[in-house]
Amino acid sequence: MLKSCIKGLGHYVPENIVTNDDLSKLMTTNDEWITERTGIKERHHRKNRNDSEETTAYLGFKASEAALKMAGMTGKDIDYIIFATLSPDYFFPGCGVLLQEMLGCETIGALDVRNQCSGFVYAMSVANAFIKSGQYKNILVVGAEIHSFGLDFSDDGRGVSVIFGDGAGAIILSATEDESAGDILATNMHSEGKYADELCTKFPGSKFGWSDRMRLEPENVTDAEIYPVMNGNFVFKHAVTRFPETMMEALNKAGKKPEDLDMFIPHQANLRIAQFVQQRFGLPDEKVYNNIQRFGNTTAASIPLALSEAVEKGKIKRGDLVLLSAFGSGFTWGSVLFTY
Repeated sequence: MLKSCIKGLGHYVPENIVTNDDLSKLMTTNDEWITERTGIKERHHRKNRNDSEETTAYLGFKASEAALKMAGMTGKDIDYIIFATLSPDYFFPGCGVLLQEMLGCETIGALDVRNQCSGFVYAMSVANAFIKSGQYKNILVVGAEIHSFGLDFSDDGRGVSVIFGDGAGAIILSATEDESAGDILATNMHSEGKYADELCTKFPGSKFGWSDRMRLEPENVTDAEIYPVMNGNFVFKHAVTRFPETMMEALNKAGKKPEDLDMFIPHQANLRIAQFVQQRFGLPDEKVYNNIQRFGNTTAASIPLALSEAVEKGKIKRGDLVLLSAFGSGFTWGSVLFTY
């Protein structure tokens, strides 16, 4: 029976570190306010907001290089790419094809996933299905974001802009029949589109217009349409409800219990959400990995970035039972339970 085993992991962030004190020079905020509400102390932003070189696809490329090196592979060994992001280089095409070219892959399929914070969980679920169907052998799954180019660094946007950072993570999921290898044991994906407006960016899009409005009536295009908007309390309330649901769904499907976990990696949205879920499941600190304090919320990149870092630091070892869970815009949410 085919298994879906993680053969390689990698992550990458821009060198430029932006602290809470740095942001206090751009808007009315301070380190205490940001830390208390989010747990974030710093995040990485590309140095130039208008940089055409350090793009989302480029970050994904650097993370993929590291994953390939760990797996002892090259781009020629990959037979499918799944790229999760909400901040693609172009409106279209997506980042998957750009990454295919950067890595020198064959003319393989490249799929883009637009599920924001839960994008990587969705992407892993799809990759797992492809692997176990026998269609592909080595799938590169990437989550990458450049948020810094599209945030409102004024007092009006501070509730959102202090949260997000730039970064990327990648894994290589491979087919194997080795009984001793790791495997994806359970996945689930959910959505509730009636809450789409509670966390979104409205412009550009077919609902709110695009080039004609920017060209003919730019004065009528509002900041609330251009920049991300979030009903923070509403999102928090739903997140702390959906996280336990999706986690238990994955555990129950695999016949596991919370105490069986060796590591839980939540999407790095807000440290308070992660701590609430940790307490709800009675998980000790050594079984929960958070790095939002140093990277902020990197949306689709947050889970693979944290997973790669946790493995690199020796906090996850071969054979460990690991749970990944995410909740975000859409609303969408889901989990992946696997043995590493």
